Amino acid sequence: MTTKWGALCLVCLLAAAPTASAQELNCIVTVNYQALSGTDYSFLQEMKDRVTEYINKRQWTEDRFEEKERIDCTVSIVFSEATSLTRFRARLVIGSRRPIFGTAQQSNVLQISDESLVFEYSQGTPLIYEPDRYHPLTSVLNFYAHIMLGFDYDTFDSQGGQEQFKKAQRIAEIAQASSAAGWTSIGGDQSKGELISQIMDPRYRTLRNLYFDYHYGVLDHFVKDPDEARTKMLALIQSLVGLREEVSRAYYLDQFFSAKYLEVANVFRSSQQATQAFDALSKMDPAHLSDYSQMIN
Repeated sequence: MTTKWGALCLVCLLAAAPTASAQELNCIVTVNYQALSGTDYSFLQEMKDRVTEYINKRQWTEDRFEEKERIDCTVSIVFSEATSLTRFRARLVIGSRRPIFGTAQQSNVLQISDESLVFEYSQGTPLIYEPDRYHPLTSVLNFYAHIMLGFDYDTFDSQGGQEQFKKAQRIAEIAQASSAAGWTSIGGDQSKGELISQIMDPRYRTLRNLYFDYHYGVLDHFVKDPDEARTKMLALIQSLVGLREEVSRAYYLDQFFSAKYLEVANVFRSSQQATQAFDALSKMDPAHLSDYSQMIN
């Protein structure tokens, strides 16, 4: 069996095979239904425990994870509207992190806000794992579980998350066949279908490969040689300029910066590379221009 730390362990000569098996995700789930009024929706609080158990107690891959290798992540369900006593609209906020080798710090890998969650839920509703059937809630949870795994695997091995992304793609295809909202990959919207379509698109190969080079090649070696790490990070950031100019839809690229903009700004702040980094970042990620301007002030 392999572990997600395989590449890191090999290079660092920490060749110890895992002796215990654990689920892959260590997820903190929150539920917020304060925006709902007119009826007692307190039963929705039970979703916290049900979703937590659904995500954390399931083995999503065939790989063996030690307890310390589990992926720290968060899932927040923020209810926005009740269209009936048991039918709801909600925003799903997904985040995952990865440790930085040689430090006690973690790096945000994924940060997604999905506004398209529509599902039915009544008190005591069980969450049943049926990956080959579409369900408005569990299919979304399944999709993002594999997305989080895929992103994490990509940071430890170049395109290491391919199998997980294939599973996410299959879930999206089943949802699209059901004409479910929030899954289309047509029209450039920020949907689940659009995200996985871009991840699997060869045109985004530069970005896909960058996840490994950025995390393993830069962050994991930052403590050892910060100046060299900054130089490498600058080259990686500059390599994305062409991608931004080439593609008309860049949800995947936007997701990278949604997770990384504060980290990137902190790395380059008051450094010799700050001006060059600002020039590239201002073209690719103008949404966070004010944060990047702090690098050169």
